[in-house]
Amino acid sequence: MFQEMSACLQLTAECDFSWQVEVWFETFAPGSHTPIHRHSCEEVFVVLKGSGTLYVASNSHLKYPGQPQEFSIFTNSTFHIPVNDAHQVDLSSIQNYVLFQFSRSLLQFGMVWNTNEDEDLQFLVIISRPPMKVFIYNDWFMPHIAANLKFPIYWDEQCFQTPAKDEL
Repeated sequence: MFQEMSACLQLTAECDFSWQVEVWFETFAPGSHTPIHRHSCEEVFVVLKGSGTLYVASNSHLKYPGQPQEFSIFTNSTFHIPVNDAHQVDLSSIQNYVLFQFSRSLLQFGMVWNTNEDEDLQFLVIISRPPMKVFIYNDWFMPHIAANLKFPIYWDEQCFQTPAKDEL
């Protein structure tokens, strides 16, 4: 699960046109994964190391994500998850998976899973409009309206804790 990630670095930048992005570098321990989820961003991934399987819902415009299609991913491959498409990444054959994710607008559904028992999963993520509000699904056939909101997301929980007063 998210709690098993071994490293997470977050940087926040605001561009001249007031468009905020976050950059994450994350490491997933073997066997750890994100839940199937959706959030308000579009994504592009670049695999820097490893291989695996990408699952994308056949039709995300139904009442639930539905049965996904399978696509092989590998080192130096790039893939785009269109707005409103449910997706999942299975990393069972990954030695070391590094991911570049660019996020932009509207809804996504998906999952990242490091199923390699021998190697960590590492990726770089860039998302827009932080902080991310995530809706989590139990499975691919759970209705969209039944998905559970998780906010703040696990790695943002520390950021949203009440800061200690720094007074003289």
